[in-house]
Amino acid sequence: MALIITDECINCDVCEPECPNEAISAGEEIYEIDPSKCTECVGHYDEPQCQLVCPVDCIPQDENRMETQEELEAKYERLTGKKIA
Repeated sequence: MALIITDECINCDVCEPECPNEAISAGEEIYEIDPSKCTECVGHYDEPQCQLVCPVDCIPQDENRMETQEELEAKYERLTGKKIA
């Protein structure tokens, strides 16, 4: 599933540069994650980098966008043109 940034976001800007898929951008009030680009860092890292750097822990999984590991891998391959080894 994709991740989501909640209202607890303090707009500190540490998550945006950590996203390897450029899925995070500044929204009108808080940062937002484009679910069509979010792979939870599958294919890049072992865990979501934005969650690791967020100082207020405001990036949970989006329960409304459930995706399997296989779906996340397929999204990574579509976005990058690379196969997961």
